[in-house]
Amino acid sequence: MIKLFKITAFLEGVSLLALLFNMLVFKPYFFDIYKQLLFPIGMGHGILFVAYVFLLIYLKALDTINWKVFFISGIASLIPFGTFYIEKKYF
Repeated sequence: MIKLFKITAFLEGVSLLALLFNMLVFKPYFFDIYKQLLFPIGMGHGILFVAYVFLLIYLKALDTINWKVFFISGIASLIPFGTFYIEKKYF
């Protein structure tokens, strides 16, 4: 289960960075591309974020992780590059 969480954490981090890149780079310069990419990237990120949170809760329910790692991983999911840090340091 830890391996699945690590994969989900990595993909969630990549999807957040892709969403931010789309909003910060494509929106000001390429308005047409921005509108076409917003929904698929946003939907993928949303699904991966929910999967990340559910897996985090599931790992805590199995007592695989302690409360400190649980809360730090939850907060890190909101910060760009946070999931990469969590994956390397705690898992």
